[in-house]
Amino acid sequence: MLKINEVEALVGITKKNIRFYEQEGLLNPRRNSENGYRDYQEEDVEALQRIKLLRKLGLPLEEIRKMQSGAHTISDGMRRHLVTLEREIKNLEQATELCASLQEQDQPLSSLDAGALLVRLEEMEREGTTFMDKQKNDTKRIRYVAPVVIAVLMTVLMGALVWLFVWAAKTDPHGAPPMPLLALLIAIPVVVILGVVLAMILRIREIGKGEEDDARNY
Repeated sequence: MLKINEVEALVGITKKNIRFYEQEGLLNPRRNSENGYRDYQEEDVEALQRIKLLRKLGLPLEEIRKMQSGAHTISDGMRRHLVTLEREIKNLEQATELCASLQEQDQPLSSLDAGALLVRLEEMEREGTTFMDKQKNDTKRIRYVAPVVIAVLMTVLMGALVWLFVWAAKTDPHGAPPMPLLALLIAIPVVVILGVVLAMILRIREIGKGEEDDARNY
């Protein structure tokens, strides 16, 4: 029996993604009747390895689910996926041709007739072409702002609280609480600061990996 940390190290899939695959019904580990924790078996590790392989090849979760259930064989799944890949190759070829034609136009960006080209792209999209729309990732950096701002605000607030305790103790030593109590009062915001910084670092790492968000696209 393995714990989730051990499975994460063995397979190279984050704990968050392991739980996500469980929620999607792609993984069903047993639960320990004594403590309710998940106990992962060798077959769970093998299932995760298969999921990881198929996801790296770009198969959607629904196709993996059908293959797991036996509704589709490996051949069925790959045949359907090859159709998708061939469509993507065609899309890339058309995008490559368009970029090549623009490369031949040795002119500054200010002289580019973007409006006419966008109309052409929209016509191609109506015919089935899909282009790499990078603008949907332009707002990704905003996702980093919230945890950083919250961490900074909490750090400043807790730091101010520590300073207030120290200042009060120096200003009125006789009215200050006993040293053990003062140390405890100071330790609480310090621990909060450390916890907030750690949570921010972990959150930024999760956003950077983006594996779960990628899985949710299917």
